[in-house]
Amino acid sequence: MKIVVLVKEVPDTYGDRKLSLETGLADRAASEAVIDEIGERALEVALSYADHNHGTEVVVLSMAPESATATVRKGLAMGAASAVQVVDPGLLGADLGLTAEVLAAALQRVGFDLVIGGNLSTDGSGGVIPAMVAELLGVPSVTALNSVVIGDGTVSGERASDGATMSVSTTLPAVISITEALPDARFPNFKGIMAAKKKPFETLSLADLQVEAEDHSASHSIVIGLSEKPPRTAGVKIVDEGDAGEQLAEFLIQNRLA
Repeated sequence: MKIVVLVKEVPDTYGDRKLSLETGLADRAASEAVIDEIGERALEVALSYADHNHGTEVVVLSMAPESATATVRKGLAMGAASAVQVVDPGLLGADLGLTAEVLAAALQRVGFDLVIGGNLSTDGSGGVIPAMVAELLGVPSVTALNSVVIGDGTVSGERASDGATMSVSTTLPAVISITEALPDARFPNFKGIMAAKKKPFETLSLADLQVEAEDHSASHSIVIGLSEKPPRTAGVKIVDEGDAGEQLAEFLIQNRLA
């Protein structure tokens, strides 16, 4: 069994998250960069299965700038056998379509039985990459799983919907995405951190994957306007002198809230 886990470097949610007013892209220097928590949970699903199933190979795959190498390597320290990182200047500001094409091309090159990703990143919050990747690969996708059971040639789990819980399954190869309902990821120990330095780490470019970023130029999502959020102004204080209701109604009408 070969399980590839999609991970992504994102700004730490506990720090400041800002957009660059010049480029419209996320200001990666505004806070510490970390592996997205949902990606770590996805990796935990794969590693937990590998712990009890000898011969399972876990690979972490990321499309990230060169500066993210140390972050991606954390996946190796947690227990993954190898890592693949796609690095290319042409990927700066890549939209969902280009991201999905690059990841699908990398997965075809690496090979897989199961691909696991998070349902929603904390920076872009697109929530569609696993399904888009599955479509490009021509394999089934089972998304937003609150539980995962990997069997002999199958993967299944439960997905919550409005007023119900669905049990879903599919045959392998497949792509799945998981939610925050899955367990927290394990912490890398000293042995894992030292071993990570010797594990295979492959860096790929767009040329290696035979993907042309220019092919997406016509449909590329771009920022056409950006301005800094204005500072918060003081609120309106209403003192009840018998007409508080009228003042409140007038305030709602003036602000088009009623």
